[in-house]
Amino acid sequence: MNDNEFVEPLGMRVLIRKDEGRTTTRGGIVLPDKAEIPTITGRVVEVSLQVERDADFPIEKYDKVLFHPKNSIPVDFEQTNLLYVVPIEDVVAVFRRSPAAKPRRRKGKDQEDSSGSSEE
Repeated sequence: MNDNEFVEPLGMRVLIRKDEGRTTTRGGIVLPDKAEIPTITGRVVEVSLQVERDADFPIEKYDKVLFHPKNSIPVDFEQTNLLYVVPIEDVVAVFRRSPAAKPRRRKGKDQEDSSGSSEE
């Protein structure tokens, strides 16, 4: 395919770039190449117009999602990326950050010294 071509999902579908699969668990167990994992994560690459216009599915491009791969159709578009056309009903969760949540800063010695006040 040339550089001007792209994949546009139709109907109630989204295009997802699958995250790299883990080969070991947090506990150090090595997973076989064909380990059956019921849901996987990825980034939304493209959203069909039908999904985009449907307020029941607040999914946008670049959202990180959890999806069930059973009905997903693999797309052999880019050799380096694992792309899937996924029915919207198989997207089971969207990862969100709370807009009010701010990173917690610990007030360390460096921050106290840089404020201009010094204790002597």
